[in-house]
Amino acid sequence: MTGGHPARDSDDAAPTATGTTTSTTAGPALRSRAWPTIALTLFCLLAGIPTTIALTPAQSVEAFGQNLAVGARPPQPTLSGAARLVQVGNTELDVERLTVWGPLRPQLTMGPVQRSEAAAAVFDAERAPQAGQAAVESVVTGFVDWYLLAGAGLLVFTLAAAAGATALRTLLVLRRQSRATGEHAPLHEIWSYCARAARRMTLVAVLASVLAWLASGALAYAGSVRGLSNVSSLSQLVGANHLSPDPVGPPVTGFDGAVIGDSRVVRLGGPPLPDATPDAAACERSTDSLAVEIGNLSGTRVLNLACPDATVTTGLRGPQQRRDRVLPPQVGLLKQVRDLDFVVLAIGPNDLGWSDFLQYCYGVADCSDQLTQGEFDYRLAAFDRVYGDLLVDLNGLPDGPQVLVMTSYGAFEPDADADCPDLRRDGYPGLDPTKLDLLAARNDRLNEVLRTGAEKYGFAVVDPPLQLLCAQRPDGLGPDIQGLADVAPFHPTGIGELRMASAVVRQLSAQPRR
Repeated sequence: MTGGHPARDSDDAAPTATGTTTSTTAGPALRSRAWPTIALTLFCLLAGIPTTIALTPAQSVEAFGQNLAVGARPPQPTLSGAARLVQVGNTELDVERLTVWGPLRPQLTMGPVQRSEAAAAVFDAERAPQAGQAAVESVVTGFVDWYLLAGAGLLVFTLAAAAGATALRTLLVLRRQSRATGEHAPLHEIWSYCARAARRMTLVAVLASVLAWLASGALAYAGSVRGLSNVSSLSQLVGANHLSPDPVGPPVTGFDGAVIGDSRVVRLGGPPLPDATPDAAACERSTDSLAVEIGNLSGTRVLNLACPDATVTTGLRGPQQRRDRVLPPQVGLLKQVRDLDFVVLAIGPNDLGWSDFLQYCYGVADCSDQLTQGEFDYRLAAFDRVYGDLLVDLNGLPDGPQVLVMTSYGAFEPDADADCPDLRRDGYPGLDPTKLDLLAARNDRLNEVLRTGAEKYGFAVVDPPLQLLCAQRPDGLGPDIQGLADVAPFHPTGIGELRMASAVVRQLSAQPRR
């Protein structure tokens, strides 16, 4: 086509001072006109995203009656970093479990804790699940709102940067042509050329910014999900501040060892102690308890602090209500005992509510349903957490005594005779081999937790060498475990307590003091 300037319709055609156009399709010319687009894109990514993150205000939300602010922490010059939890006026915590690649690292800011009806819902067993779900939804919604607002801010930044780049590019074209020839092309031709170039630059910069922002959001989401996948408590998320029970009572001397734990080592149903203290009477400590038998076998004095129904949180690390008395934490009492050589620990079944599962299996035809299995898994996980705190307490005892952790014993042999009376309760289906296998498997899982924790701290593990119910007793000494017709079913008999004490004494002889 003649008589016109078709090259001016191309984005790559630049006007000259003589009114003609030059094509920029040649390599050097193309590179000379591509660098503004590259520079603008890099500026929007390297300066725009951090600026947007820094300037976008956190979004206020409410969770558990507390005022929270959800956003992102100030940019850092690193490829990855941790999310942050900020408590106004107190502390800033880097949540290392939530390590995120990219510039977008979530931050949750909370003010002073407010006491209100909504805040109390977290302690209400009925309202806590619903309140927890609402809190999660509120925080997620707040972060999504912040993310969209910040995305809009990045878009505005990119458009503003493109407008500035267009104006600068226009001035540079004018300056370049004026220096070369002393004159320049008509302004409307220069502006038309620069406008076409601006559209190209803006499109590339916006596209790059949007893709980078989406990628940052995806990386933040992936890092958060990965970090939260195995978190079930706040202490796991931000780290635990271990609070050990305070010492209770005056210093105590004259004992070589101590026993702490639950009814299995109290010897529930045994002869009561003469002239027992109020606490010993409330806990029904007997004359053939594990502590007494260990002392008899080893020629030492052993303090008995165990109590029926004790759990880690209620009994060992916290006070326990027993009959009409409030008993101090066993660990608090233990801290005041001087010059101890060893401590025996028996804990676990009460924390899991073992009797619940045992009675359920007695009462239904099939107790292997998913609901009760899920409940067992939940209780075992909860015990694992508090058991870890207890081990920290024991590891820090004065004088560094040996610590022996006693595992949980099963009640029945796997191949128990179907005619065994302890397998049946009047009016109920009772236990069968399938149920016995299930109970044994659950007991093995509890013992795995007990062993793993003990081994972590170098504590010894004692397996009670008891002859279980419904088994033949060739020694003629009688049962080691009380049956359904006895005073305290499934608890050790006097013979059983003696066997456990013997196992402890053998372990003490084989285990050098720490």
